[in-house]
Amino acid sequence: MTQAGVDPRVLMGLMFWPRGGSAQVVRYLAPALAAEGWPVRLVSGSQGGPGEAGNASDFFAGLDLIPVDFTPALDAAGRGEDPLDQPVPLHPSYEDRAGAPDRVFATLDERLLGRQTTAWAAAFRAADSPTVSVVHLHHLTPMADALTQMGRRLPVVTNLHGTEMLMLEAIRRGNAAGWPHAVAWDRRLSGWARGAQRLVVVSPRDQERASSLFDLDPQQIAVVPHGVDTERFRPGSLSRAQRMAWFRRWLVEEPLGWAEGEEPGSLRYTEADLAPLADPEPPVLLFVGRFTEPKRLPLLLRAYARARRQRGVRAPLVIWGGHPGEWEGEHPASVVARERIDGVFFIGWRGHDELPVGLACADALVSPSVGEAFGQVFLEAMATGLPVVAAADGGPLSFVVGDGERANGWLVPPDAEEPLVDALVAVAEDAGERSRRGENGLRLVRADYSWRAAAERVAELYTEVSDAVPPVG
Repeated sequence: MTQAGVDPRVLMGLMFWPRGGSAQVVRYLAPALAAEGWPVRLVSGSQGGPGEAGNASDFFAGLDLIPVDFTPALDAAGRGEDPLDQPVPLHPSYEDRAGAPDRVFATLDERLLGRQTTAWAAAFRAADSPTVSVVHLHHLTPMADALTQMGRRLPVVTNLHGTEMLMLEAIRRGNAAGWPHAVAWDRRLSGWARGAQRLVVVSPRDQERASSLFDLDPQQIAVVPHGVDTERFRPGSLSRAQRMAWFRRWLVEEPLGWAEGEEPGSLRYTEADLAPLADPEPPVLLFVGRFTEPKRLPLLLRAYARARRQRGVRAPLVIWGGHPGEWEGEHPASVVARERIDGVFFIGWRGHDELPVGLACADALVSPSVGEAFGQVFLEAMATGLPVVAAADGGPLSFVVGDGERANGWLVPPDAEEPLVDALVAVAEDAGERSRRGENGLRLVRADYSWRAAAERVAELYTEVSDAVPPVG
């Protein structure tokens, strides 16, 4: 069910162009909310023209959308200008990545904050409608200040997706070297959190974190797990030949993998290179995600190298993702080249629409990421019948079971290479256990996780806050 052409009741804001987990949440939650009687008008960041990665009109096709175009700001960055000091400034980031145009929030002063607020206030005014009765913001951002310039008071629900809490925790620990305005941003984020009528998080653990960080009553923080589109993410039965046709397309015919400092497609493969993927014996291991520091991809690659060299594992490892030009710490392709790790294939950044096929071409999802607020891709993998390897940290602790009759994956201690090696060996060598754990995960997703259930709970929050804070026109 789409929302275009329907008078909105919810004004939803996402400051970032669509590239991460919060964009996926919006993409699925908004139509589900419309089905619950709360049609959404979305204001979202966007970059690039039609068909380019990050274009909001493509990504959110079918939704009632007001895009905020960052393309001119990125073009300005290419001319050596500050992309955050433009009429429509580029969004900042919660992550401090060297050389990235979207530098960390905590480096912005009052003037640059004003640029953000002014641009988003204009976007909200353009999107506003007399029928709107609640605002739903994703992340703690200057959008909260921009709302005050709309000229009317509306109740606010704010989703915390975890990255803002990671930045704030780094500031509180004193790990903010090079962030000259860290204290001010601590104060701002806390104020925006306390100013919302409800905060939404995905797990009881994040409810505790948010309550402590923002000094809030836990009752003000609703736990609403994300859902899975089980129509799109479901078990597949691709033959090895069908898998190879997809791998040939992704790796040989239309490569998008990229080396450090190079363009998508700079990592190319030949037909002969695909031999490990054509072998019917070993399973295919799959990583999905951005090349950011919390994903711990270099750790995974080193553990995988040890599993191959010391334990005889032959399973190929496919790396799906890595937004073009974006990485933190060691670039994974550089790790592979420097340490001469065999069996690794870089697919590149692919649209979410292709991910169900990507999962159908694999036998297990492996990702030792830490600090995940939720970990949507783990549930999407489980919905296709794949077992998962995850770090015992953050969101995956809410749904990944590592042992016993209900085991649906393998949990390893965070940042621990040896247990990760053991888990990779286990998943590669025991087909029966992969099947058992995959079936358990599939049952869990079908029973407990759906976008309809998430939308029902969010709709209840809308009703609660609308009754408590009647809009003033």
